[in-house]
Amino acid sequence: MLGKIVRRIGTGKRLGRFLIACMVLGFAALIVAGIGAAWLTSRNQEHTRWVNHTYEVEIAIAEAGLLIEQGETSRRGYLLTRQQSYLETYDKVAAKLPVAIARVRGLTQDNAAQQANIVRLEAQIAELKARRDRTIALARTGQLALAFTEFDGEANARRMIRLRELGIAMRDREKQLLKVRDAEQQDNVRLFYLILAAAGVILLLVALASVATILRYTRDLAASRDTLRDFADSLEELVSERTADLSRANEEIQRFAYIVSHDLRSPLVNVMGFTAELDAATASITDLIDRAEAEAPHIVTEDARLAAREDLPEAIGFIRTSTQKMDRLINAILKLSREGRRVIAPAPVDMVALVETIGRSLKHMMDDRDATLTTEGELPEIVTDRLAIEQIFSNLIENAVKYLQPGRPGRIVVRAQRHGARVTFEVEDNGRGIGPTDHQRVFDLFRRAGNQDQPGEGIGLAHVRALAYRLGGVIDVSSELGKGATFRLTLPATLSEIEGKI
Repeated sequence: MLGKIVRRIGTGKRLGRFLIACMVLGFAALIVAGIGAAWLTSRNQEHTRWVNHTYEVEIAIAEAGLLIEQGETSRRGYLLTRQQSYLETYDKVAAKLPVAIARVRGLTQDNAAQQANIVRLEAQIAELKARRDRTIALARTGQLALAFTEFDGEANARRMIRLRELGIAMRDREKQLLKVRDAEQQDNVRLFYLILAAAGVILLLVALASVATILRYTRDLAASRDTLRDFADSLEELVSERTADLSRANEEIQRFAYIVSHDLRSPLVNVMGFTAELDAATASITDLIDRAEAEAPHIVTEDARLAAREDLPEAIGFIRTSTQKMDRLINAILKLSREGRRVIAPAPVDMVALVETIGRSLKHMMDDRDATLTTEGELPEIVTDRLAIEQIFSNLIENAVKYLQPGRPGRIVVRAQRHGARVTFEVEDNGRGIGPTDHQRVFDLFRRAGNQDQPGEGIGLAHVRALAYRLGGVIDVSSELGKGATFRLTLPATLSEIEGKI
């Protein structure tokens, strides 16, 4: 069942990657469509500019043609009527015509064919203007017969026709350019619609594929949810069974520790009793040796004297020291065993008040060692076993005081930080520190690190770790030699019944 769930989770990851790929493809299609729209807009603007330019050229050519026609009309009117107004009109038109031609030249400077047409146009206009100026000059001097003869003799009509045809050719040239540009614009529009259609098809395919994938994933998710619900039901039963097995194993270990320590105590009591009798017998033997030396020194050998006065007391002292250490170790095992059998009772604990109480109980020791205990920030209230948490912090703070660096004022800080449903407490000191190789060893039973100049059996931190486990938490340490140590205790903010039973 678990393998099936894992496979479905893997399938879900693949489907997720496929959906992401579809989204990327869809966005790419939209981006391409957007780029196509921007490109078409730019081309439309360019086409509009060229269309306007073509119309400007046509208008400029038409204006130049109109000025040519007006010049011819005003000349004829002057020759026929001799009215000054026609002559004034002719002079105005003659002054405007070069400007109009220059405007046409400037507008068509990128068109070589139009530039050639303008050259021919200017040549014919110059020839026409010379003829016009000659006839007008004859009329002004009163030589009308000669002026009319000159007018009738010039090929004026043919020249005007050629000018008109040239103007028409120039306008037709611009219309052809306009048709070419319109055709290019149509091609651009068709290309844009093609891009838009392709993007639409891609988006449609992506949408269909995404919907199909989502529907499939939804079906698989529903099946996985049903499978997971069944697995959760069986897992809850399995956890309950394993918890019960673990509790029974824990109880067996505690009973075994209690029985072993109890059975060890019986021979230890005998050894301690016989040691006391040996000590008393040694005193009697020593008195006997003293009397023998006083009354018959020749019967007392040096070995007997050393055995009675030095070897036996020294051996008994070693035995007594060892039995006392053994007694303390057995008591420690019994303490751990009794603590393991104790029922955990979760209750709200004010951590600030708890730390302050521990500080007051250790005040005399801290004053002797010039140490201070402070809290940093807020210490949240937690729901846990009050006696266990008090023993944990008492051990940690007392160790911090015991193992301060000589000659340096001690500073012990307690702080906390909440992470969701768990709280991490830190007890930091500036004492001797712990070497990296001993970070885990210090939590082992009967193991100590560093200089052993303080009383203890090496069970304090082992007891702390056992209590932390019972409270559903963990403890670790980070430290460097000579730079202090920081013990981190992570506990649930609210101790559950299952955690308290383990």
